[in-house]
Amino acid sequence: MAVYALTWITLLELGLKYDEVVLYFMFYATITGYNFVKYFGIAKFRHRRLAKWLRLIQVLSFVCFLFMCFYAYQLQIKTLWVIVFFAVVTFFYAIPFFKKGQYTLRNINGVKVYVIALVWSGATVFIPLINIEYELSTDVLLLGTQRFLYVLVLMIPFEIRDLKFDDSKLKTIPQSIGVNQTKTLGIFMLLICSALEFFKDDLISSSIITLLLITILTGGFVIFSRVEQGKYYSSFWVEALPIFWLVLLLILI
Repeated sequence: MAVYALTWITLLELGLKYDEVVLYFMFYATITGYNFVKYFGIAKFRHRRLAKWLRLIQVLSFVCFLFMCFYAYQLQIKTLWVIVFFAVVTFFYAIPFFKKGQYTLRNINGVKVYVIALVWSGATVFIPLINIEYELSTDVLLLGTQRFLYVLVLMIPFEIRDLKFDDSKLKTIPQSIGVNQTKTLGIFMLLICSALEFFKDDLISSSIITLLLITILTGGFVIFSRVEQGKYYSSFWVEALPIFWLVLLLILI
């Protein structure tokens, strides 16, 4: 839902119409990709020995995969090539580069959050625009940069929460510079994200207001992030911020 929301936000901020095919593709592709990354290492091909809940997730993923293919068939060829690029990145995020190796993009020192931000920002900003042959103007590049920074900030509460689980070799941002400095960096990135809005050629009051509100709200979640945080702090509330952003934008437009 968060990826779906960010994709729709892109269309709204650029004054574009609701694109059912792209938005539904993003929705089903996200479920398919996320479940692949999260559960492939557990499930692999041991179908008969899987727990019931994991088998249900496999069924859900397969159904979503079929819907994803249905909507992908309706996209333009050049859009599909871009999707292939992000699909390859997602694949190697979970699967080792070499058959007997452990080198995934997820495990390379300090790379994890940047890979996630690249995929999220690229998918939610550029895929819907490329599909309708929208000009990749300065405003679009600024929007892509904002989205990249915002997703990086969204990852900070998760990175802080996972300090007690992550291998020290991963060199996550909190591991590298500490929790307080990570929070400061997050606030700084949010300020840059907001400032970039005023460099756009087309300034829309609703977009500016919602961005400022969501920046303040996101900044609050970053500041109050803790290693020992509630079960739903990051996994629900932080991840729901893009949905709240979309609702605000729809109200103000």
